[in-house]
Amino acid sequence: MHSLSRPAAATVLAVALTAVGLGPAASPAAAATIPAGSGSYTDTRPAGASGPTTNTGAPVTPKLTAAAKDKPVPTNDWWSSLAYQRYGDNPYSTPMYGHPLTYQATSGGLEVGYPTTPAIVGEGRQYEYAHKADLTVGLNGLNSPDTKADDWSDWTVTPYWSDGTRTLRTTIGHGMPFVYAKGSGGDARITTAATPAVFADNGNVLGITVAGHHYALFAPTGSDWNVSGTAITAGLGGKDYFSLAVLPSTDALATYRKYAFSFVTGSKVAWESTGGTVRATYTLTTEAKEGTERGTIQALYRHQWLHTTDALTPYTYVSPRGTMKVRESASFTTSQKNQGVLPALPASTGVDKARLTGYLNEVANASDPFSGAADTYWTGKALGRLAQLVPVADQIGQTGIRDKLLGLMKGRLQEWFTAGGASEFSYDKDWKTLTGYPASYGSDTELNDHHFHYSYYVYAAAIVAQYDQAWAADSAWGTMVKTLVRDTANPSRTDAAYPFLRGFDVYAGHSWASGHQGFAAGNNQESSSESVNLSAGLVLWGAATGDTGLRDLGSYLLTTESEAITQYWFDADQQVFPGSFGHDTVGMVWGSGAAYSTWWTANPEEIHGINVLPVTGGSLHLAREKAAVKRNLAEMRRENGGPAVEWRDLLWEFESLADPAAAKAKWDADNAGYTPEQGESKAHTYHWVTTLDSLGAPDMTISGSIPTSAVFTRNGVRTYAAHNYDSTARTVTFSDGATLSVPARSAATGTGSGGGDPDPEEPGPSTGNTFRLKSGGVLTTATDGAAGADTLASADGVNRDGTPYRPTVYEIRKVDGTLAAGASTAFRLRVDAGTKVGLAPQVRVSYDLTGDGTFDRTETFRYFATDPVAGWEEYTQAVGAAAVTGSLGNLRGGTVRLEIWNALGNGTSQVQTGTDAAVVKIPFA
Repeated sequence: MHSLSRPAAATVLAVALTAVGLGPAASPAAAATIPAGSGSYTDTRPAGASGPTTNTGAPVTPKLTAAAKDKPVPTNDWWSSLAYQRYGDNPYSTPMYGHPLTYQATSGGLEVGYPTTPAIVGEGRQYEYAHKADLTVGLNGLNSPDTKADDWSDWTVTPYWSDGTRTLRTTIGHGMPFVYAKGSGGDARITTAATPAVFADNGNVLGITVAGHHYALFAPTGSDWNVSGTAITAGLGGKDYFSLAVLPSTDALATYRKYAFSFVTGSKVAWESTGGTVRATYTLTTEAKEGTERGTIQALYRHQWLHTTDALTPYTYVSPRGTMKVRESASFTTSQKNQGVLPALPASTGVDKARLTGYLNEVANASDPFSGAADTYWTGKALGRLAQLVPVADQIGQTGIRDKLLGLMKGRLQEWFTAGGASEFSYDKDWKTLTGYPASYGSDTELNDHHFHYSYYVYAAAIVAQYDQAWAADSAWGTMVKTLVRDTANPSRTDAAYPFLRGFDVYAGHSWASGHQGFAAGNNQESSSESVNLSAGLVLWGAATGDTGLRDLGSYLLTTESEAITQYWFDADQQVFPGSFGHDTVGMVWGSGAAYSTWWTANPEEIHGINVLPVTGGSLHLAREKAAVKRNLAEMRRENGGPAVEWRDLLWEFESLADPAAAKAKWDADNAGYTPEQGESKAHTYHWVTTLDSLGAPDMTISGSIPTSAVFTRNGVRTYAAHNYDSTARTVTFSDGATLSVPARSAATGTGSGGGDPDPEEPGPSTGNTFRLKSGGVLTTATDGAAGADTLASADGVNRDGTPYRPTVYEIRKVDGTLAAGASTAFRLRVDAGTKVGLAPQVRVSYDLTGDGTFDRTETFRYFATDPVAGWEEYTQAVGAAAVTGSLGNLRGGTVRLEIWNALGNGTSQVQTGTDAAVVKIPFA
């Protein structure tokens, strides 16, 4: 498409650039240099440089059908090995992990597996649910020389086989228990790994069990499945379609049968970021091969079902990401608090300006501020190091240092953004990707890590744009920044030059690093934090340049990946990692599982630090699960045999997100003799740990109405911070009702006004220690609310005794109280299960004594077995405590939380609100 010696090709590129709104169209050019504002890139690699290759070094082009040959390939995906033949002896694919199903293409069709038992390998350092075929989907006689990618959408893909006589297409995807097949030239053939047990035989619908897993096979109406040993065949009766599904249980067959011929044809996510909330809707498009049914079945990952209120069935699947829950619908929506980004931590009285100035000068006056960096990655790290110091210097009035750092950054960015020098970017027309040379870590030969490398350039450019809008204009250097964005995080699905969101897997909730996915364990991502660095860069670049589309894309990516990191890298809820896996965190996530390791070392400091660096104003989201941060660091010390030595600065900064005082004490004791990590500086680390010690840890329970805002809490006192990139002053409203006035193009901090409680319309506690439950998740001392009732979610047929499961939560913050001697928690609630049998509401009351986000005391009470008769029943603390952890003390700006959920059964129940029979009494005066 993109040989710019041909005017027609240049015209295509110009149309693509204009269509996505990421910069002005490139002018037709006869040479190999493509102008981009003041910058440029080439369409020919530098002499001696390499592009994508096989493992033997041979050049490789995408494996695509004629129908897909002009479509940009999302190279870094869960299925990329279909398009990238990394190994010359495997023209099909390596294992692909869609979850709950796994797949591998072979000459005879598509292997399908459902791994449900984890293996602990690598001397206990890795857990995996490895692909093992239960069966192969194919056609009689199919013997294809290769498998190609024929079509794809946001999280689905269609592999294609042809041997000259027979053709087969299958559509597979994340969260899809179905495989939809279209074939010609032969009967449908399912080959099982062992002789199947048949549990249902209804002509064109067959239920089988293989290796303990239940599958349903669906042929067109009028067909009949024939079982002969491990071969199961069906004539298609002139039709070209059939399907199969993995069942959560044999009794699910009737439900799944409804959707057997509602074939998925595409998948699409739509997102919005408004008023401090990020919402995303995930939709499958379908066509009815028979009948009129257009719905389908989807399995939601943990990071999704934790944040949806859409109805779910009782069915579940096992996956490397924990339990997947099933929804009977073609779409669902998630909603999360926006995880805010700041260009720098706010000003605080704890920072010694003279000392900080000295540290800043060490960097600004260094003989080589870029430490010899030559390739894209290490240049990026150096740019990131300087970018963090620009707003810090500005904050303390050191405008001379600020401008010197900005000059260094502009100079190096412009070198890379101009073709023909020692460093440049080159476009590959076959793979439709932009690669920086000198390259590193397989960014050229394997298409690895573009989002890691370019994240630093986008972030640094955003900081420059904050102070020099003319530099960031499309006519200047902004077009080159946007071209890097198009390569790594393109929001357009119609751009002919770059794929949609190359590396970000919208359904998995995180990015993938490998460009070829050529591993038995699937794809992988090690440094989730460098992926977040790109998202944070998009937020800041979009805000600084007025591109709200890119800003909101960054918010969606960051907020989504934050939850994935919380669950799948840090196992914050301790519900994902197998019980036999002896680690609290992992260095990298694989399609098949995860590993306590890095690519280059087994040193615990790097294993724990690789998902922290770089520490920026986009790292605040890590503070959301403070207990997990503390567990993470405790494990590092155990594995390390003591405190950090090599990456101590990164880990101090990480600790300060949960325990600022402890981190500051470590800095004070050890700041003289350490060498900063390559992307860090003493100036930044000092500012970070000192500021958080002064303001308190980030309070991620509150979000602001703009994405460049954050809240910090220390000893119950909240500090609100925001950066306003607009040309006019604005008032930022926070989810607790507080407001902050921020001048144009400035930052502001304050204690907020007009709020401070979970519900801005609800007054906080005045006096008294008895709180009513109010619908909407509020505890209140007010007695004039309306009576109502809230629904408690089903336990989905699983014993949830002792562990909150989709609880209904009531909370009040900023509570002051003196612990009353001899008193204890009491509650009086009215619950009703209607006529449902075997339900059991259960209560947990938790106390965060200082409001810092960490609950110091939890009291879990025994459940209350409801009767199957309609009518309210009284549930009180008289049932007794089942478990108590932590200690009580005085409340100083503290938080009180009551959670209630169904511990047993398979139905919903209700709890009364707004009355004197819906109260909790705390043991405080």
